[in-house]
This record gives sequence, C-alpha cells and structure tokens, in this order.
Amino acid sequence: MEPGEGDSPPAAEKKGAVEEDDFGYRLFPDRNKKPQSFLVRSLFTFHNRCQVMLRMTLETSPYAQLLLEAMKQSGCTVFNDRHFSCENCDGCVSGGFDAATSQIVLCQNNIRQQSHMNRVVTHELIHAFDHCRAHVDWFKNVKHLACSEIRAANLSGDCTLMNEMARFKFGLKGHHQTCVRDRAIRSILAVRNVSKETAEKAVDEVFDACFNDLEPFGRIPHSKADARRAYRDFQNRDRYNANL
Repeated sequence: MEPGEGDSPPAAEKKGAVEEDDFGYRLFPDRNKKPQSFLVRSLFTFHNRCQVMLRMTLETSPYAQLLLEAMKQSGCTVFNDRHFSCENCDGCVSGGFDAATSQIVLCQNNIRQQSHMNRVVTHELIHAFDHCRAHVDWFKNVKHLACSEIRAANLSGDCTLMNEMARFKFGLKGHHQTCVRDRAIRSILAVRNVSKETAEKAVDEVFDACFNDLEPFGRIPHSKADARRAYRDFQNRDRYNANL
C-alpha cells in the first residue's frame, strides 16, 4: 500500500519462512479479525461514512464506472458487498487490493473526503482489473507488482497537477512521469520487504511498457471530463465491436 494516498496491491498468504508482513498485511490489521456484527458496524460512524462515500463513488465517478464495466465484460463482475470492505488500517494508508480474496480494502479511518474516496477506489479497481485480465503474480514477481502500480498511479488521477500541488510538488516537463515512477516505488516499498534499489530497478525495467498500457481508458484521464470521454468511447467501442 502506498503511504498517505493508500494504493497498492496485495496483501497475501504466508510462504514458508516469509512473514505475513512481507506482503503488507501489517498495514491492514482488521484483515485478520473476526467481522463485527451488523449492529456494531451500523453504529460505527467511520464505517457508515465509508459506505456512503463508496456508494457515491460507484454511482457517480466515471473512472469507477468505466472500470466496473470493463471488469464485467472481462468476466469479473464486482459486487459491492463482496468485493469492497471498509476497515480500520494503519495511519499511513488509505486502501489496498487483497489479491488473496479479490477484495478491495477501504481505510475508513483515513478516508475523509469524497474526492479521496473516488481516487482510492479508482486506484484499487485498476489493480483489480489487472488481476482479472492478466496472470499477475503479485506475491513472487516484483515486476508484475511494479507494472500494476505504474498503471494505477498513471490512470487513477493520483498524479494530476492539482494533487501534486497539494503535495507541494511542482514541475513541468516530464513531471507526470516522475510522479508515477515515484509513487509506484513508494507503493512497492510499503508492501514488500525489498530494498529501494530493487523497487527502483523493477519499476524502471517495466516503466515504458506499463506507462503506455492505458487499458481500459484508452488515454490518461487527467480530469473527470477526460474520464467521462473515455467512458463514452469505451461504451461506443463495445457497441461497434458488437455490430462487426
């Protein structure tokens, strides 16, 4: 998971002597707890707020709507109750994709604004889309993880000009690519017990191919307007293909 914005893939199973923490589960302590009763969750303000914001995202965000439709067409229909879970997390993350359960975790104690929820859901749905369409080895192949992190940072809106300005990061030429690379590296380091050099090497080796993989958007959606156009193009593309 990516500290602060909360990105990233998997938290996973133990493998031999490898600790669970190597896969980032330490950032999501509720993953290993017994689920709370509906009554307790209903009375928990953070949980209620998370559920309301999630519904708003799924109903109104063109980023999320495009990804949900693309996953459905790929044979991976997403169900709200099954594939999203609002939980308490470590203070440095906002969300994550648990590949072991095909579930997106939303950090109810760290997501406080609708725009933040929109971005986190989009980021994690990109991981879910990659999980659906490709044979991603989240747990053993750091290049696979790096590729999905690059795509998520590139296509989710994580690196828009406004978000970067809010982080007091400024730049012109090549700034978007720099942001994508930096955030992908940070995400890997958050959920894998690897050196910074290993994370950087993995990102650099797959960067060009994965940065230019724009599925299912077909473009880098730098704004909600871009995402709406991408969603319309995706729908029209499918109608065109159906008539061939």
